[in-house]
Amino acid sequence: MLKTIELEKIAAIAKEAGDAIMEIYKRDFTIEYKDDKSPLTEADTKSNDIIVDALKDVYPDIPLLSEEGRSIAYDERKAWEYFWLIDPIDGTKEFIKKNDEFTVNIALIHKDTPVLGVVYAPALGDMYKAKRGEGAFKNDQRLPLKRNESPQEKLKVVASKSHLSEETQAFIDEIAKSTKVIEQVSKGSSLKLCMVAEGEADIYPRLAPTMEWDTGAADAIVRESGKMTYQYGVKEKVIYNKKDLLNPWFIVQEKQ
Repeated sequence: MLKTIELEKIAAIAKEAGDAIMEIYKRDFTIEYKDDKSPLTEADTKSNDIIVDALKDVYPDIPLLSEEGRSIAYDERKAWEYFWLIDPIDGTKEFIKKNDEFTVNIALIHKDTPVLGVVYAPALGDMYKAKRGEGAFKNDQRLPLKRNESPQEKLKVVASKSHLSEETQAFIDEIAKSTKVIEQVSKGSSLKLCMVAEGEADIYPRLAPTMEWDTGAADAIVRESGKMTYQYGVKEKVIYNKKDLLNPWFIVQEKQ
């Protein structure tokens, strides 16, 4: 199945969704709130419609799971061998703040593992993409773009701009004890995982809630860049299509 998926087609779909998002981003837009109090804009809905319609058109036999789509029972999902995992806008809060740090996320999951991912940041013009066995890329440059050869001298840690928990800060404070200099930067959306994939950051600790669609696409890019997304405290890979779609706490870093 994976061999039949054209990565460039998925990137083109993300680009189309991103273009539609930017039309809304440049003007005033309405904001609603879902049952969990998270924000929803017309751009989320428009992006979701574009992505879902396009994927159904080119790959009609692959089921879809989207943040903005219908809830699908685990009894149905657990039999899926492959499925699309979609976040039409990751970083809606960043979109609302108009700080440009939001992304379109499209992942292909094989059983419990992300094997293809496209993360497009339309306001920044950055396209990240990866397919298992074929490498990871940012704007067609192979990742990682840089490596930290002396982590004991300096570590760059990236953390959430809108969701920095006390536990995450405590983790950062602890690892600061094992390096001479620690640089802490904040970033919105799945761009944090992509920063580790490209070597722009060394580690991304997320000791706070996320959902599978928040990470799936960027996690595929992380893994294909030679890094890994580990469950916090147990050094096991984060897995997908669980009964509960809430991710465990995790750390993105070099493979251990």
